[in-house]
Amino acid sequence: MNTGQDLDAILQAASDAKTAFRRQEPRTRYAQLAAIADRLDSEADALVAMAMEESHLPEGRLRGELKRTTVQLRLFAEEVLRGDFVDARIDQPDPDFGTGPRPDLRRMKTPLGVVLNFSASNFPFAFSVAGGDTASALAAGCPVIVKAHQGHTRLSEMTAAIVSDALQDTGAPEGTFALITGREAGVEALKDDRVDAASFTGSVSAGLLLAGIAADRPRPIPFYGELGSINPVFVTESAVASRGKDVIEGFAGSFTLGNGQFCTKPGLLFLPAGHGLDETLVEKCRSIRTGQLLTDSITSSFGERTRSLEADLPGRVLVQTVQIQGCPQPGVMKVDFPTFLENVKNISTEVFGPFAVIVEYTDPAQLLEAARHLEGSLTAVVHAEKEESENLRDLVALLQDKAGRVLFNDWPTGVSVTPAQHHGGPFPATTNPLHTAVGTAAVERFLRPVAFQNVPEDLLPEPLRTANPWGIPQKVSTPGESAAWGRSLAGR
Repeated sequence: MNTGQDLDAILQAASDAKTAFRRQEPRTRYAQLAAIADRLDSEADALVAMAMEESHLPEGRLRGELKRTTVQLRLFAEEVLRGDFVDARIDQPDPDFGTGPRPDLRRMKTPLGVVLNFSASNFPFAFSVAGGDTASALAAGCPVIVKAHQGHTRLSEMTAAIVSDALQDTGAPEGTFALITGREAGVEALKDDRVDAASFTGSVSAGLLLAGIAADRPRPIPFYGELGSINPVFVTESAVASRGKDVIEGFAGSFTLGNGQFCTKPGLLFLPAGHGLDETLVEKCRSIRTGQLLTDSITSSFGERTRSLEADLPGRVLVQTVQIQGCPQPGVMKVDFPTFLENVKNISTEVFGPFAVIVEYTDPAQLLEAARHLEGSLTAVVHAEKEESENLRDLVALLQDKAGRVLFNDWPTGVSVTPAQHHGGPFPATTNPLHTAVGTAAVERFLRPVAFQNVPEDLLPEPLRTANPWGIPQKVSTPGESAAWGRSLAGR
């Protein structure tokens, strides 16, 4: 754990680095992010070995996750070089503007400041020290302080050393990046006024506690928490009739992927009554061998939660959750639709681990009713046939209000890291549904707009100067342009 003196020095160094770091030109920041990615790749063997020892995750999964981590670092590096997210807008003076003379007005997005990133337990690379939150904050031009997760502290220290060296060697200001350990240090840093924003991936209870701290400070700050998600799946009768076995096998593979410890795990499946797929599901689940869960506390919580569901719900246990050599194996419960409605809060609360609940409906209209009762999720899935599109419009429209990503005939695990990706959603999926934690749009969390009016050229930030020394995209409005734009709208 960091001592008070160490934490104070880290916070002050990060605060001191803000101005110099945001002024670095895009090519420099590109080189910094690319250097971090290159060095993580070069140390892959040692990093994966340490991650295997601390997280209990298999080598193949960890190598894939490390690759995802370095890919997203390079994606953010390219995003920095393009400069689109700066959103530079220039309105040239216009004495004849429709609402009165227009001054020289220039607007851009600027880094929020110091970002505190709370690492996740379930992704020791991709949502940890050098993961998406860190990469997007650095891309935005924000110094980063990472609070290491206690489930992989040695891996965090090893990764942090690589990140720090890469930043130092590519000219980042001192204080641009630091690692802290211990829950007390994380809470104290969140309370400190030198921190300007925070990100978190973890449980609903811990996330709400931290979100409360961020909101109750004398100067409240943005807190981007990814909390809990049930990720419901809705299957139509036609889908069952045409490919029911494939749907069930895909579901079993998805809710057990990563030992059921993915935030996008589909934990709730709606099937038509009389589907006849119980035996297929039981057989598939019994063929899957999950591994040890990430931490002892997660294992304990999983056992308590599944025992509670099996004891409290008037339903049938299709697959009993058992332990094999200390590893909880897949479990599945089945309930009818009235039972779901009576116990919707309990059933729709995330179970972190390889467990899922099936709800059998007797009328397609019940899918809409079910969706209305569900809270926000990261994802929502519909399995249906193409010819059913007309009958699904209302359901898909409702799911748009309930989830950050709506999928059709696919599974939510295995999140693609791309510019168009959205990994977020209404509460309790996240504390802020406006933003994503995956994909290049994640950088927007750590930026805020600033406008400059009649400011001399040599005092403007580089992205807003007429000479455009950084060469980033600028949206320029010239005199008279607004009047022509207004006329074109009126003619539509």
